Amino acid sequence: MYKTSLQFLFKALILSLLIFSCSNTDDANTSEDQVETTEEDKRPNILLIIADDMGLDATPGYNIGAVKPHMPTLDSLMQSGIKFNNTWANPTCSPTRGTVITGKYGFRTGVTEVGVELSTTEASIQKYLDTKTNNAYSHAVIGKWHLSKEATHPNNIGVGYYEGTLGGGVPSYTNWSLTTNGVTTSSNTYVTTAITTSAINWVNTQTKPWFLWLAYNAPHTPFHLPPNELHSQGALAADEASINSNPMPYYMAAIEAMDTEMGRLMNSMSTEEKANTIIIFVGDNGSPGRVAQAYPNRRSKGSLYQGGVNVPMVVSGKYVESVNSTSNALVNTTDLFATIADAAGTGTQNINDSQSFLPLLKGDAFTARRFAYAESGPTNALDVTIRNETHKYILFNNGLEALYNLMDDEFESVNLLNANRLPLSTTDSAMRDALVNELNKL
Repeated sequence: MYKTSLQFLFKALILSLLIFSCSNTDDANTSEDQVETTEEDKRPNILLIIADDMGLDATPGYNIGAVKPHMPTLDSLMQSGIKFNNTWANPTCSPTRGTVITGKYGFRTGVTEVGVELSTTEASIQKYLDTKTNNAYSHAVIGKWHLSKEATHPNNIGVGYYEGTLGGGVPSYTNWSLTTNGVTTSSNTYVTTAITTSAINWVNTQTKPWFLWLAYNAPHTPFHLPPNELHSQGALAADEASINSNPMPYYMAAIEAMDTEMGRLMNSMSTEEKANTIIIFVGDNGSPGRVAQAYPNRRSKGSLYQGGVNVPMVVSGKYVESVNSTSNALVNTTDLFATIADAAGTGTQNINDSQSFLPLLKGDAFTARRFAYAESGPTNALDVTIRNETHKYILFNNGLEALYNLMDDEFESVNLLNANRLPLSTTDSAMRDALVNELNKL
């Protein structure tokens, strides 16, 4: 009897251990599932807003230019985010967009001037996210494309949903061609309003993390009078003669209209959705010459001088720890590729010509890029420029050179390589050699 009781107790103990083990296994599996779900929930939405032809001189918060638009939405993003002082784009539309979507300098893709089509063999940021996140993201480009005139080009290069204008500009902000996933129709809705509505509708239908590239045509020409409720420039005549005689208030009105519509997009999002969204606002190149302020003549859009390549950028929302702050870190528009990929959870720090600045946003240890680069012109006759923290070097395709100390001369009025000047100082000479050396490595 004693032996039988002992056997019974032993069997009961074994059964209890088996039940406990199964329970722990189930708990572990449940825990793993919960971790995976939690990590998935942490993926942020990413909103990239590109303004067309809006330089530092036309942007609130930068100390260049006397005439500024009223932009409460952008002001709010600055107050809750980081303003970047030294972001470089290329001096015209298509090349900058090419750098963003590929993370490569234009001479590597061939997109160094307006009108060059980006090859669909390039790995776009959208394709990269699909591959590296196992299709965790929905993605769309809404607005200006300007990387091909082919209606299916955005989708062919990997964009999940495309709706917008294919070309560099619209003939009229209220009479333009709308392309949606390869199908082109006409629209009479004010284009800034139309693409914002499209963006709102697209975001509202998403069921997983999303990446939206929202590219406004504004404030690109034609200069025009937006709907009165969208701007604060007051009563302006709408005739061409009035606009041509003084385009500045119309340019400012187009920027304000864009800001108003940006605000409508932000307000359409829930508090929770906005809290989980990283918002990047950037210009694609400097202000056009007819409305450029402070910069010397012909040193605005289209030039490799600061008025052409130094563009506004503000980052706000998810991950941004240092609010209402300013960064002097050197940033290239190529860097948006790696930063977006990094924010999406791919762990990408460096790829192609792109360096993630996500650690800077988070307040983590961050090593800024040592130089910024830009280019302009056909690939067989490129003008190129490169800068470090203090100096900037330009090499024109005709062999002429220029060197500027941006710390002392932000408007590049004194070419330190001018033959009529005194010999270069030891410091300036070393800077010139260092920049040329970096240029030769590319």
